[in-house]
Amino acid sequence: MNQFRHPRLSVKLGLVVLAIVAGALGIVYAAVVPRLEDRLVDDRLDELSVNAQPVAGQLRGADPFNYDARAGDIQESIGARVIVIKSLGNGAYVPVGDSNQITAPEVLNDPIVHSAFQLNVFMPTGGEVARGQVDRNGRRGEVAFRLNDNTVVLMSASLRDTLASVRLVERTLLLAGIAALLIAWFAGSLAALRLTHRIRRLEEAAGRIAGGDFEQEIVDPVEDEVGELARAFDRMRLRLAHLDRARREFIANASHELRTPLFSLGGFLELMADEDVDTAHRKEFVDEMSGQVERLTRLATDLLDLTRLDAGQLSVEQADVDIAESARTVCEEFRAVAEAEQHDLSAHVNGSAVALADEQRVLQVARILVENATRHTPAGTSIVVSAGDRNGLVALSVADDGPGVPEGDQEHLFERFYRAEGGQAWGSGLGLAIASELAERMGGSIELDSKPGETVFTLLLPRADGVTSKRSNRGG
Repeated sequence: MNQFRHPRLSVKLGLVVLAIVAGALGIVYAAVVPRLEDRLVDDRLDELSVNAQPVAGQLRGADPFNYDARAGDIQESIGARVIVIKSLGNGAYVPVGDSNQITAPEVLNDPIVHSAFQLNVFMPTGGEVARGQVDRNGRRGEVAFRLNDNTVVLMSASLRDTLASVRLVERTLLLAGIAALLIAWFAGSLAALRLTHRIRRLEEAAGRIAGGDFEQEIVDPVEDEVGELARAFDRMRLRLAHLDRARREFIANASHELRTPLFSLGGFLELMADEDVDTAHRKEFVDEMSGQVERLTRLATDLLDLTRLDAGQLSVEQADVDIAESARTVCEEFRAVAEAEQHDLSAHVNGSAVALADEQRVLQVARILVENATRHTPAGTSIVVSAGDRNGLVALSVADDGPGVPEGDQEHLFERFYRAEGGQAWGSGLGLAIASELAERMGGSIELDSKPGETVFTLLLPRADGVTSKRSNRGG
């Protein structure tokens, strides 16, 4: 039922092609046939008009009582009927000579004859002619001229042969037009079927993608708009496949990260329920449970930040931020943690380095980088937080002299839930992913340069304009 209410695209395209060709043929027909007919009729009238003076000369020397014979001779020479008509006055006319010898009454009411009697100059002394077409026993072309004061000569030729040529051209055009319409409809339908087949393949591919099948490649080798659409669909398929894999990995990893501390907490609670647990072990269990709660809290915070980033709900301001001051602040915050884990944490800052960024997000990224260094390097590692200018940008770097990041892990460090092998402490694998996305939201980036004995994470941010800084300070 829907197919009858909504014709297929191939049918519509075929009808459009058919309509275009039909319209073009109609224009050709309207432009050719009437003009050809008018041209051929005018040529026949021109032939009669050229004979007007010779005919007038022959009739002037003829016996008025013998016009029939002379008119018959003239008809044989020019191929047109010759009628000599005399005016009796008061609008009455009488034939006085006819090459056919019998003159029908309607000839006397011929409009060409009436027009000729209105002419002022006689033939063959430069007079004019009256000419036109009449429909009398078929269409006829007629030319009339005044022979003297009361006599008009009418030359009448049948247009049958002339019009037959026009009809032949007309039939030829119609037959050719019908053939052209059939060919155009057939070719248009084939082209439309091919186009709709390609579109149908895209529709099927979109259905597969909507159903979660991202494996089958979308291919259309033709270099046109539909081919470009197919390639765009395939790029979308690859992107959605990547996002789907990331989603699955995210759910699996998040479930694992949540389940591990929860199982640990459940185990400790069961142990603490045992009344035989002494105070020392109970305190140890409580400390472990506090660590697991802290791990859950950090994971929940990271997941919330990622959710906000994905939803575009994490606000990032643009203001002047002293990166040197941020480096000193982070060092003070982590000094106790660094001492507890036997790290030498220090800040190397000379002067100020002002970037256009969000101060709280800069501190968040710096905390992630410093925490990453303290957790994933062995005791005794030195960690240096520095700030300064680099190639027109403002840089905040966190460097350590630990064993470095394996080359195979470096390109994956900023992926969600990725953790390099051999780390010195557990983590959710979300920190560096969050830091990288925050840096991008602020118009910057994070670079990694790692080799054995030296690892440097660098946050690069756009430099603040001095005018912007002053305006921000005045606005604050």
